[in-house]
Amino acid sequence: MGELGRKLILIGRTLRVYQWTKNLLVLAALIFSQEFLDLDKVLINLAALLAFCLASSATYIINDIVDIEKDRAHPKKRRRPIASGAVDVPVAAVLAAVLLAGAGLVGWLVRPPFLAAMLTYVALTLSYSFWLKNVLLIDVLLLAMGFVVRAIAGAIAIEVTFSNWLVVCTLFLALFLGLSKRRHELALLEDNAAEHREVLHQYSIQFLDQLILMMAGAALITYTIYTCSPEVIERLHTQNLYLTLPFVVYGLARYLYLVHHKTGGGDPSSTLLSDWPLGVTVLGWGIACVLIIYV
Repeated sequence: MGELGRKLILIGRTLRVYQWTKNLLVLAALIFSQEFLDLDKVLINLAALLAFCLASSATYIINDIVDIEKDRAHPKKRRRPIASGAVDVPVAAVLAAVLLAGAGLVGWLVRPPFLAAMLTYVALTLSYSFWLKNVLLIDVLLLAMGFVVRAIAGAIAIEVTFSNWLVVCTLFLALFLGLSKRRHELALLEDNAAEHREVLHQYSIQFLDQLILMMAGAALITYTIYTCSPEVIERLHTQNLYLTLPFVVYGLARYLYLVHHKTGGGDPSSTLLSDWPLGVTVLGWGIACVLIIYV
């Protein structure tokens, strides 16, 4: 591999490009509002997606700078470019500023209200990085709200209404993923968990397992209500969205299996990309939704 290839890989790792899969939530409103065939709104939503990718990468870099010493003591995170020293902190800080400026520009071009929503996401993420990551349960709730804001911002970008049930379902699913992440950290670091993240000494595996099951059940129930909601049936002109439930049930169960039997769940994005049954399930769910809504 040439020098250019190595630099591109290093930049990709610094930006955490694989984490951009989370930003696909921005496109949810486009699909579920039946605007997927409107080219103008597709382009607007793609611009909104780009803005969130730039903004999220900037917040990842800032978080890596803030946590650099703790990451160096972590068995996996110490290999990150900033923690390992492959990227200098001043260079990383400049890169984060450039990314935020780019995100702001694209966000403004999309729509000022969308920019406000995106800046809300940035504020939530930075408040997590600097202050609230060590507050019991608030840390996970903030991470979950980042997912919710992505979904709502996508709807704001194309000026459509996003179902309240889908917003609530997104919140519970994000809490499920966030709590699974905490469980993975606790199981991986064991007695050294609190040294990496202070809040971890307030959690326990048993407590997290109970909360994870609660959130999984809540996500499944709220999604079921969404698919059977009279308002959604009337708006989408179909009663068949409930046929996507098997994908949701299997996806949640598969993720629980990875958390409990494969020590997975530490990073939802990498789990989605590395576990092919889960990836195929999410892809199948998306295709099924498009076919039911549009065909």
